[in-house]
Amino acid sequence: MDLGLKGKVALVAASSQGLGYATARELATEGASLILCSRNQQSIDRAADAIRRETNAEVLAVAADVSVLDDIERLVAASADRFGRIDILFTNSGGPPAGPFESTTPESWDAATKIVLNSVVDLCRLVLPDMKERRWGRILNLTSIAAKQPVENLMLSNSLRAAVTGFARTLANEVAPFGITVNNILPGYTLTERLDELIDFLSVKEGISADDVRGRWESEIPMRRLGDPKEFAALAAFLVSERASYITGSSIAVDGGWIRSLM
Repeated sequence: MDLGLKGKVALVAASSQGLGYATARELATEGASLILCSRNQQSIDRAADAIRRETNAEVLAVAADVSVLDDIERLVAASADRFGRIDILFTNSGGPPAGPFESTTPESWDAATKIVLNSVVDLCRLVLPDMKERRWGRILNLTSIAAKQPVENLMLSNSLRAAVTGFARTLANEVAPFGITVNNILPGYTLTERLDELIDFLSVKEGISADDVRGRWESEIPMRRLGDPKEFAALAAFLVSERASYITGSSIAVDGGWIRSLM
C-alpha cells in the first residue's frame, strides 16, 4: 500500500528512542523527510544518523525540550528554514513521574502540565497556520491507554493524557475544513525505555521482581505479550498518511486488547 508519504515533511518530537524513534524510522521508510528532536543533542544525532543510514532520508536533528516554549519556537523555525514547511506533526514527550496523588506536589503538577499538555498545545499553535494556508496537514498525538482507562499509580499521566484527548478532539472539528486531521494514538504496554522505568518503580514499591511486574501485565493483556514499537509505528504512519484523510478526532489504541471499554 502506498501511503502517499513520499516527499512529506514530518516533525517527530521526542524521537531519540522508544516510540518516537520507531515512528520516525517508519515515516522515513515511507519516504518522508524528518525533523527529530530530544533534549540531548548527542542522543538525537545518533538517532538521526541511524535513520539516515537505513533509509537515506533527509533528517534534521535539533536539541529541544518540548516543555520549554522557546525551544519549541526554535525547533519549528529550524524546520521552516530547512524544509520550508511541516506537513506532519507527531507530538510526544517523556512521561511524568509515576505515583499516587499523595506523592504529587504543586510543582510536579506544573512540570507535568508543561511537558504533557502545553507541549502539544504550543506545537499545534505554531504549525497550524501554515497547514491551514496549504489546506493539508496531519497532527497525531501520542497519549496512552491511561487516557481511556486509568492505570494505577499514574495520577499525573492519567489526568494530563486525558486533557490532551479533550484538546485534540475539539481541535479536530475546528481544523477539519482545512484538510487537516487530528488524532490520538494510545500505546499500551510496549517494550520501551519508559516501560523499563515503570517496571523498576513498581518493583521497588511492591517489593517484587521485575519479572513479576512484567508477568502481571502480560496476564492482563488478551494477547498475553507486550507490544513491539514497530507495531505502534505502523499505525502511526497510516494515520498521518494520504490514505487516512477521512479519519479525524479519533483515539486509537495499540494495546493487544488491554482496554476493556466498548468505545
